[in-house]
Amino acid sequence: MNLENAIQVALKYEGGVHRIYLEAMEKTSDNSAKRIFEQLCREERSHLAYLRERLDEWHKEGKIHVKKLGTSIPTRAAIEKSLKDLGKTVKPKPTRQLLELKLLRQALAAEVKTSTFFKKMVQTLDAEGQQMFRRFVEIEEGHEAIVQAEIDSMTNMGFWFDTPEFRLEME
Repeated sequence: MNLENAIQVALKYEGGVHRIYLEAMEKTSDNSAKRIFEQLCREERSHLAYLRERLDEWHKEGKIHVKKLGTSIPTRAAIEKSLKDLGKTVKPKPTRQLLELKLLRQALAAEVKTSTFFKKMVQTLDAEGQQMFRRFVEIEEGHEAIVQAEIDSMTNMGFWFDTPEFRLEME
């Protein structure tokens, strides 16, 4: 697969994940869940814009300029550390938000599939493609971790979306 095709496929993956978060925002009535889905939806929208810009560059110049791709989601390591610390002080309490749990599981499946594609691109593309998709891998792993953390919190720890010790914003 060449870089142009990789970007086009990446747009499809990112568009699919974006639609999942958009649908989740519309379906949930829980305000905390809405905020999480909205934040992730904005992230995916920014990924789509970034990829479209790179594709336009490819069409105009035959190459891309790998630019910084930001995120408001902490890294997987930061999320895991926060959860580990949280687990020391929080006692499990069951919760039952079936719709939100279903939406989160759909989102996780889409994030994992997207991350798998990006990892494959890092292994197969040339240097500029590897550099661009390596950053996507880092970000998507953070998305996977935050969605998994929400699933875990619903099914194990009983906290729903807004845990004071765990924030989406990076400092």
